Amino acid sequence: MRTSRTARAIAAGAALCVAVACAPAPGSQIDDAAVAIPGVAATPPMGWNSWNSFGCDIDETTIRAQADALVSSGLAAAGYRYVVVDDCWYSPQRAADGTLTASPQRFPSGMAALGDYLHERGLRFGIYAGASEQTCAQLSGTYPGRTGSAGHEATDARTFASWGVDFVKYDWCSPNSDLADQKQAFVAMRDAIRATGRPMVYSINPNSGVTSNGEVPGARWDWGGVATMTRLTNDISPQWTTDTGSSGYQGVADIIDASADATPRVSAGRWTDLDMLEIGVGTSLTAAQQRSHLALWAMMAAPLVAGNDLTVMDPATAALLRTPGVLAIDQDPGAHPATSTTADGSVRTRELSGGRRAVSLSNRGATATKMSFTPTTSGPVHDAWTGAVVPVGSDGTITVTVAPGDTALFETAPGGSDQ
Repeated sequence: MRTSRTARAIAAGAALCVAVACAPAPGSQIDDAAVAIPGVAATPPMGWNSWNSFGCDIDETTIRAQADALVSSGLAAAGYRYVVVDDCWYSPQRAADGTLTASPQRFPSGMAALGDYLHERGLRFGIYAGASEQTCAQLSGTYPGRTGSAGHEATDARTFASWGVDFVKYDWCSPNSDLADQKQAFVAMRDAIRATGRPMVYSINPNSGVTSNGEVPGARWDWGGVATMTRLTNDISPQWTTDTGSSGYQGVADIIDASADATPRVSAGRWTDLDMLEIGVGTSLTAAQQRSHLALWAMMAAPLVAGNDLTVMDPATAALLRTPGVLAIDQDPGAHPATSTTADGSVRTRELSGGRRAVSLSNRGATATKMSFTPTTSGPVHDAWTGAVVPVGSDGTITVTVAPGDTALFETAPGGSDQ
């Protein structure tokens, strides 16, 4: 069963960094490197991760079936190409030479063979590792051993490169949440990946829980020079909102709110990770809330990493994840995330390449409501969900009725701004 890594870390007695007075200012850059790993992720990475649906219960049959479904569903053709094998793929002990090896029971063909399987299908291979002495599953006691990469960064990076890995998810799970120690660990793996000469997306999660003032390390500091993707919040839950302080989870709406101030950090190769998509996972999110989930991740130029079981995905879920107009906004090469134009974030505007703009209208209320914006351009305005041209009213505004929890999404032609 899926459990929150953050909740596990808290249960293990994680000591959280609460000494705000000695910490950098919010958003302060951890490292001055322009891009952590050159040559990767010019646009936000898209793919699938095993954790949301399978947790620790994974094997090569499961991963291969998900990869096949990624292709047959059309998601791979739509851009979802990274297949990330999360925690619990490894043997509990390292080999005699210190290298990581795949669990012979779970992945009897080995990880290089899995990488070949994915690459033969036009997909890319992602793998999970721990930044401290244990992975999250090991720290919580869910999985045996102590095979974190601390002290083994160069060896593990070379191993991943030899297996054809294209994406490394690197997770901080430790009772120690000292910023200097975190920086040392994440920079060490960054440098080890660089030294292999193989371009690998480097995705980090520096969060071990909520600090006394409600922040997590990923929200407080800018890790963009350290990693390709940095998790902004604690683990996502397939719910609209949660009690973060007691559970360690954050719902979709909670993460949307948390992303509002992270926009200055984002540029090509330096992406803010809002965690995996919960679209098609469980039954708690309404269809409208799942639309908002995808739309607002796209507005924030966030990586889109599906987390549902692709082998049982219904047509509506597949169609939502493939929505061309929304994916085009997420993948816009301009790499400018949205800014809120209302205090509550219900209206957001994102600058797109070529002078275009995207505008989102989100209804956080319990009843349908009319929402408007004014495009100050003479060009056409398209509904990003349908591609249809949207008529402008006689008063110069576009007004639509937005269902509870839903988000209307538009793309305006070049030549003006929106308000």
